[in-house]
Amino acid sequence: MIKSETFAFLLVPEFTHIAFSCAIEPLRIANLISGRTLYSWVLASSDGTRAVCSNGTVTLVDMDYRSLPHCDRVFALSGINVHNHLEPDLLACLRQQRARGAKIGALCSGAFLLAKGGMLDNMRAAIHWDFHDGFMEDFPEVNLVSSVFVADEPIVTASGGTATADLMLHLIEETHGADLAIAVADQMVYNAVREGTAEQRVSLQSRHGMRNPHLVKAIQIMGDSIEAPKSPSRIAEEIGISTRQLERLFGRHLNCSPKKYLMDLRLQRARNLLVQTDQSVTEVALACGFESPGHFARVYRSKFGITPTAQQAKLS
Repeated sequence: MIKSETFAFLLVPEFTHIAFSCAIEPLRIANLISGRTLYSWVLASSDGTRAVCSNGTVTLVDMDYRSLPHCDRVFALSGINVHNHLEPDLLACLRQQRARGAKIGALCSGAFLLAKGGMLDNMRAAIHWDFHDGFMEDFPEVNLVSSVFVADEPIVTASGGTATADLMLHLIEETHGADLAIAVADQMVYNAVREGTAEQRVSLQSRHGMRNPHLVKAIQIMGDSIEAPKSPSRIAEEIGISTRQLERLFGRHLNCSPKKYLMDLRLQRARNLLVQTDQSVTEVALACGFESPGHFARVYRSKFGITPTAQQAKLS
């Protein structure tokens, strides 16, 4: 007789609704197709009554974190502003469930919560790409990957959105076979099921329609050297073309100069760090290659219409 598994979802304020739906619907459909209760699930929140997701939808829950009974799998599901919702009861619940033998997981930005509790040290983990910059700064002991999910570690993680469905289909296949997982995906009209190693974001070539390897390499160099930005001439030298050729490539494919593209890249990284971490404005400036906080503040305001200090104040 096949044992039914109970999944628990710990819904953190401002959790992502698409990840929530993509987590539960594959389980429901697996039950429907198989004609058996292969999966059951319970929902928990801080107050034990309801949870409000980032789009304002209210979800009624079964209990609070402290009252969660033993479950087979327990997932922390969060979304935006995750750093504002780190609650002791949540971490205590996860640790207690792990001690009882439950398999622990995190969805969307949930890996941040587990990493904050020291539960992901020396493991590979996935988190939504929008949190990558801040996560890498805060948790260097975690091996963050750009995959859609990680299922071969003691703690499984998915990067959110439809990647959650990919993880659930993987778990269904692991327990009940590929035929059921494929049938569930078909029922969801989901014909692009991804393996865990799939990248979260499309490649530069796909995103910009680029096929020029020199341009792709130049952008990669820029991204890898944010803390110590390289000049266009240095980048051109590294990839074996002239500075003028590099300028023409950026103008033709991206309608901007290499210098502007690099500055935008640095400022976007700076914004991520200001929003996602507790680093000071000076620390963020240095991490993004600005030697002067004053210069950083001026170009940041010019780009985003707000100073770095004001950006942080909006979150406090």
